[in-house]
Amino acid sequence: MSGGGVGAGGGVLGAGSSYQRFVRTALEQTRLRTALTPHPSQEKFRLIRANDDAAVLDALSFTAPKIRLLRSLTVEKKNSVQVLDFAAFSEPEYDLPIFCANAFTTPAQSIVVLDLNPLYDITEDRDYKDKYYRNLMPLIQKYSEKMQLLPWGGKITSESLRFFSPIVIWTIFEPTERNHHVLYSALMDYYKAWLQLTDQAAEENNKTKVVRNREAQHRYLTWRAEKDPGFPLLKKLIGESYAKDLVTEFLFEGVHSLGSKSFLDYFPEYARDDGTVNKKRSMIGKSFEARPWDATGEFIGGKDAE
Repeated sequence: MSGGGVGAGGGVLGAGSSYQRFVRTALEQTRLRTALTPHPSQEKFRLIRANDDAAVLDALSFTAPKIRLLRSLTVEKKNSVQVLDFAAFSEPEYDLPIFCANAFTTPAQSIVVLDLNPLYDITEDRDYKDKYYRNLMPLIQKYSEKMQLLPWGGKITSESLRFFSPIVIWTIFEPTERNHHVLYSALMDYYKAWLQLTDQAAEENNKTKVVRNREAQHRYLTWRAEKDPGFPLLKKLIGESYAKDLVTEFLFEGVHSLGSKSFLDYFPEYARDDGTVNKKRSMIGKSFEARPWDATGEFIGGKDAE
């Protein structure tokens, strides 16, 4: 990404304003299409006080027809760190991908993951992949392949790729105003694409398929709640107990209500001899130095896979 030139300043403060701007605009775009009502989790987490007076946390959560949970968490600590965690989950009557936008910015760099996470394994479920991603490939070509505006962020493990799609943006860049303008554009393009898919989605009446969708979303939530990379920061800011509640009852709400299976039920390869979860991150699979999908969305394993 471009780093210098006119308008290149702004640093970490510019990142925070762009994240708040995205949240406001995303909610406005959603309200143009459907009626948002506060999610039950909103009441408990609307006002979060950090242990550090310099840090401000803002949590919003909603529900709507077709949308089980639309939620946002931003963290701003002046001249230190800015965080965006925005996600949207459909009702189980729909097999929609999960909108996921995560950004972590310090004065030195911004780390971003932006994707429409597939509900099902698209390396095995070709129909699902074609249904949702065939027409979305121009998005990744716009931001990563052709213009290299948001290039691949470097080595990442297959563990991290578990719930990524071929259009995922995984990138690291200098937090300039210009670069965050590009990121804001990508955030809006991806979210509008998700909203359009939601508009077009037809309700599933087959109870077996609805149950399958519910379990697939619960599996995703269980993984994300266990592997959330932002937990150490939340623990530092609001304490371990409240941070755990925020993860399971707000960020990944549904982990306790959509199903009863545990993390090890879904992912037994992480079991230790004593029956607990191996907390070591990135313990399984190859690592990828380059984007492991081609321009058509086919998984090619990455030329530099180790």
